Amino acid sequence: MLDQEQEKHQLAGFDARERGFSRPIVFEQVDGGCQAILRYEATRVVTTTQVTPGAALEELIRMLQGQGYSQLRSQLSVREGTYLGSQEPWIEYPDPPRATEQEGGWLKRLVRSFLRQSEDTHG
Repeated sequence: MLDQEQEKHQLAGFDARERGFSRPIVFEQVDGGCQAILRYEATRVVTTTQVTPGAALEELIRMLQGQGYSQLRSQLSVREGTYLGSQEPWIEYPDPPRATEQEGGWLKRLVRSFLRQSEDTHG
């Protein structure tokens, strides 16, 4: 395990059920790298081994976004054993586009289907 006091991050955002949360990220030393671990309620998300805690954190963000988590942001709270409190800025991770957003949303799809039907009948 990495020295718990070397680097710590706080992760906040909304879970897949759109409930707000804020949890510390744990980094564990494994096979020459580290893994980021989020424990949230009954959920435990663990990344693959990464070279740095930052890379592990980024993979964790992608994994969570893939599970429906949104508006994620992190804040470094301990660096090299020094407690930073809230001195460091929050880093925001943009949500990836969702399938409905890529297609223009359900309302646009509905309007397009009516337009297509209208074109088919009017020729």
